[in-house]
Amino acid sequence: MASVWRRYGATASLAAALGLGENGLVVFGYLLRLLRVVLLLSLWRSLFAGRGEVGGLALTEVLTYTLLSAAFAAQIDARTNLDEAIWNGTVISRLLRPVPLFGDFLAEMGGRWAFGLITFTAPLFVFAPLLGVSVAPRSPAAGGLFVISLLLAIAVGTALDFLFGSLIVWVDQSLWAVQYARAGMIVVLSGALIPLPLFPWGIGTVLSWLPFASMASAPLLIYVGGGGALPLLAGQAGWAVFLWWAATRVWNLSLPRMVSYGG
Repeated sequence: MASVWRRYGATASLAAALGLGENGLVVFGYLLRLLRVVLLLSLWRSLFAGRGEVGGLALTEVLTYTLLSAAFAAQIDARTNLDEAIWNGTVISRLLRPVPLFGDFLAEMGGRWAFGLITFTAPLFVFAPLLGVSVAPRSPAAGGLFVISLLLAIAVGTALDFLFGSLIVWVDQSLWAVQYARAGMIVVLSGALIPLPLFPWGIGTVLSWLPFASMASAPLLIYVGGGGALPLLAGQAGWAVFLWWAATRVWNLSLPRMVSYGG
């Protein structure tokens, strides 16, 4: 067991080190992400002007929610490279490695996150006061529960990621079609862009029952105190268990159908 974890650590370290070799386009990408945050904050300030709470959320809570969503964007939409590996055939070499396949992809994903957390998330928290946003949780307890909720969000997101990866094996669609479909669903249904309580006509209440809400809406609402923590955590845990069971089941059924280009 210890040797497996050492291999995972080596994989994560290599993935993190790759970020150090990236060119200036990474910095440009960070600047665009920061600009997006600034524009969203300005938009919410304009929409909330002269108004009190909307959907049970005050302006300060929505601003914190928006900044937190950007800071942990990679974690609330957890993605491995499974779909690309299936598409280009490199999944064959992954299957030959002396570590479980899912764990290998998860370790690589964690390594990539380390670079982003240091170069974007941490600076965004430091300079948040300059944007007029408080990054403090509603309470110390909310901050602690947020960490648990974020871990559950990652569990739900990675399970969905493996399900979407397996989808490539079962449907006659390209990698990009599946990725676009997933991206559109996550942005609209998870609450990462617009908090679900702000949706009109009770749409947010309906969406809160879907697994996508466990990826973004649940942890972010817990952080700002915009929802009952225990029901949200229970929903996340339930979806995590079910989706990981489904992901494992679908993947095992997908292996005999897999045809890898060049493999």
